[in-house]
Amino acid sequence: MDTSWLGDQRDLVEIDGPDAATFLQSQASQDLRGLGVGESRWTFLLQPTGRVDALARVEKTSDSTFLLDIDRGFGQALIDRLNRFKIRIKATVALVDDRAGSLAADDDARIAACWPKMGAEIIPGETIPAETGLADVAVSFTKGCYPGQELVERMDSRGSTAPRRLAVVPRRPADAAGAELLYDGAVIGTITSVGTTQVLAYIKRGHEGSARD
Repeated sequence: MDTSWLGDQRDLVEIDGPDAATFLQSQASQDLRGLGVGESRWTFLLQPTGRVDALARVEKTSDSTFLLDIDRGFGQALIDRLNRFKIRIKATVALVDDRAGSLAADDDARIAACWPKMGAEIIPGETIPAETGLADVAVSFTKGCYPGQELVERMDSRGSTAPRRLAVVPRRPADAAGAELLYDGAVIGTITSVGTTQVLAYIKRGHEGSARD
């Protein structure tokens, strides 16, 4: 998946050590087995309740080293999340002091792709994977156990839909992040990100095809 519009000005977290691969596999919603050196996959890191702590991209840089990149400003939160579960694990988790990225994120392209951002569409401890539209990108439904798996698997096995779903909507002049999205005088969602011509909004179940007022 080409997500070059995310830019390279992202926080980087390195996990290094003999237990790095097994530890990440036990924590990630994505199946990281078979990941080759230089390859990457997207994953959620979840709370035991199934709510999202982080959305990150995992790149294998050697047999015992992985680099996770996450939206700027959330690197330390990712470290804290990993360390909460790192018990008797032979691996170090550290923020990489590398802010030399030159490519800024293209927010219009991100919104057009309906891609959620940490702190905007993904609020740690509140958002669930099914709401984001990235379950098919960042979740494996065939791997072993990981924190939060029960909720994810239960919704999938029952064919359940989330109470709300992220969607791209045409922008109106007064749109602002946090504002209500209206249809026929009723609130059907909440705007989360505003671009030049489009916005991202969480729309309530049953209103996905509704037009704007």
